[in-house]
Amino acid sequence: MRGLRSWGVPGAGSVGSVEAKAPLRAAVIGIGHLGRHHARILGGLDGARLVGVVDTVKARADEAAQATGARACTDFRELLGEVDAVCVAVPTELHREVAMPFLERGIAVLVEKPMARTLAEADELLAAAAASGATLAVGQTERYNPAVQAVLPLVTSPRFIEVHRLGVFPDRSLDIDVVFDLMIHDLDIVLALVGSEVTGIEAVGVPVLTPKFDIANARLRFASGCIANITASRISRDRVRKIRFFQPDAYLSIDYAAQEVEGWRLVRREGARPEIQGGPVPVQKDEPLRREIEDFIRAARDKRPPIVDGTAGRRALELATRIAAKMESV
Repeated sequence: MRGLRSWGVPGAGSVGSVEAKAPLRAAVIGIGHLGRHHARILGGLDGARLVGVVDTVKARADEAAQATGARACTDFRELLGEVDAVCVAVPTELHREVAMPFLERGIAVLVEKPMARTLAEADELLAAAAASGATLAVGQTERYNPAVQAVLPLVTSPRFIEVHRLGVFPDRSLDIDVVFDLMIHDLDIVLALVGSEVTGIEAVGVPVLTPKFDIANARLRFASGCIANITASRISRDRVRKIRFFQPDAYLSIDYAAQEVEGWRLVRREGARPEIQGGPVPVQKDEPLRREIEDFIRAARDKRPPIVDGTAGRRALELATRIAAKMESV
């Protein structure tokens, strides 16, 4: 069997690195589990200068400031007018409150997923960005996974998609259910790759350890005829993050965590038996969050849309909201 190089696949797709220009003044608001990583990356990123780290818990802000050399603040309003771009990594219920003053002033914002608590709040963020011309990016980090980038040109006509995103019980993001916490990553990927409207949803969720849904399954039907079966859990013993695509004469599998891809296809030749070709797809491994932040900084600098803009973030939020509504009605 021949390798996937016969498909004309190079390494993983790349969002590139930020070219040397005047660095943007950047800040991170919310120094929790994810915000710490935002600060770490921005603190050493070409094209940006981390000037502020904000958290209502002063000790957290001080710790991040000491590690990065940025200014520590406990109120994000102290940075209005002093930054060109901010990463918002506060709890979801605060996304609108924190992001709006920056967007209204034309300051670029990368807001973590889900982009807002409700679709109405998401629309307010979109409207503010449109009115001021500010860049609005949403932290759907898996879109920047090199394994996903490698598969993008190969998924052409998916008919069935199977997703498992299973994790151990966390000590964070318990203010939202597993659909908005974990499944939304895969909803964004599936929407981007299928490129068709969702026409039917079946869903079930179970609140096992919290009042929110801790495990959920959604079966989505698209206008194209594609079916996606997506399972997300935050109460599993093992960590699994895999997605598989089945399309005519081809099969592709992504292990998000390992950043590994396998692909197989049936090659038909006149006068010969069909031949199965495939194997590992080359992937240039990299940190997805670093790629996401690099893309955000470049988009803000060059005044162009990021790979995952506010419209894409809203689309994933809308589908997650529809799925959650279906679970509530069961």
